[in-house]
Amino acid sequence: MSVLKRQYDLVKNTRELLFGFCEELAPEDYVKELDDFGWGSIRNLHTHVAECYQSWLANFGLKENIKAAEPGAVSDVQDMRNIFGEVDNLVYRFLNTYEGQFDGTIKGSVPWQEADEELPVLWLFTHTVTHEFHHKGQIVSMARHLGYVPDDTDLMIPELK
Repeated sequence: MSVLKRQYDLVKNTRELLFGFCEELAPEDYVKELDDFGWGSIRNLHTHVAECYQSWLANFGLKENIKAAEPGAVSDVQDMRNIFGEVDNLVYRFLNTYEGQFDGTIKGSVPWQEADEELPVLWLFTHTVTHEFHHKGQIVSMARHLGYVPDDTDLMIPELK
């Protein structure tokens, strides 16, 4: 197994910790809109993270025209887990497709730009993972604002959980 697949397995493990914590939230708090945060709710932010993987790895990287996740289609954490199951398959498909080519680049259109973009394969993977961790911190902060004490959701070594 490649080092990037192993790294993504660690990302999934950490995401699972966050999902476990989110399942402890009152269902109405998972979808509650908070004015002081971009994306509004924990659910919306989770959906945004999934959409980033879908946009960059599927649509840009693999040239698949997939429909991005939408907050309105998610009613609870289990729905979000299902979306991320699809994201996991996407990430492994991307890594398998570009195995041994991580220094290569991919050219394509970006919806908010007029000119095409040429991006390194490794950048696409790194961007999506770091984007998820950035927003994981925001999700934890949102939960704190809602009165919850979050579990430790830092990158945990599976054997030490």
